[in-house]
Amino acid sequence: MNEVVINNNEFLRQYETKVDGKLAKIEYASQERKVFLTKLVIPEGVTDPEFKDEFIRTVLRSIEDKNLSVVPTSPQIAGFLRKHKEFKCLLPVGIRI
Repeated sequence: MNEVVINNNEFLRQYETKVDGKLAKIEYASQERKVFLTKLVIPEGVTDPEFKDEFIRTVLRSIEDKNLSVVPTSPQIAGFLRKHKEFKCLLPVGIRI
């Protein structure tokens, strides 16, 4: 798996990356110091089974670098956070998954 390079498209409110020539994205909404990750879109036909986890991991690290909290409203991202406890510190106080 190559390192995933993301772009924060603030106009469309989504983190983007290209995979197999197609656009993968995580849509978000911002409020105060929180980023609500609302939708994960992985294009059909992506051949790398590790891509989804690496894409989510890269986006979470980017958010962490900005000292923001994450509220996962997407079931896929919430599931990722359940499996990867190292990102639990990004959840705001009172949010459990």
